Amino acid sequence: MSENVAVSSDDDAGAKIAAGRQPALTGCPWHDVNEMLQVAGLRPTRQRMALGWLLFGKGARHLTAEMLYEEATHAKVPVSLATVYNTLNQLTDAGLLRQVSVDGTKTYFDTNVSAHHHFYLEGSHELVDIPDPHLVLQKMPEVPEGYEIARVDMVVRLRKKR
Repeated sequence: MSENVAVSSDDDAGAKIAAGRQPALTGCPWHDVNEMLQVAGLRPTRQRMALGWLLFGKGARHLTAEMLYEEATHAKVPVSLATVYNTLNQLTDAGLLRQVSVDGTKTYFDTNVSAHHHFYLEGSHELVDIPDPHLVLQKMPEVPEGYEIARVDMVVRLRKKR
């Protein structure tokens, strides 16, 4: 591929929801989480509902499993860290979350599944959306035979000036 490729190209996150009916969201976090889970084909168990309410009830967010587990603990939601990981992976597989890997040891889950990119603030370990939708990658690498590019994730690491 020698032509320019727009980095913010459409991505398949949420494809399962897009293939079926759209969730009828009302603005009530509890109702909306229930609707989102059902449309995605996930049973709205008590734990999924509680974790979904914590995830989606506060707008667009970037959380690690450990951060969500800590929030759940403070909210008196009885879940294990393993359940948090399983639920985050199920929500990601269903297209309700987007996984963003910062390095080999830190993975964030983004409630905004649209095609966008991130700044990673090294000092505070915070992930922030990049507001520019027109980022362009000059040249894409040749893709091995039998493969296609599923999505391009750009994470720009930032640190305070010294």
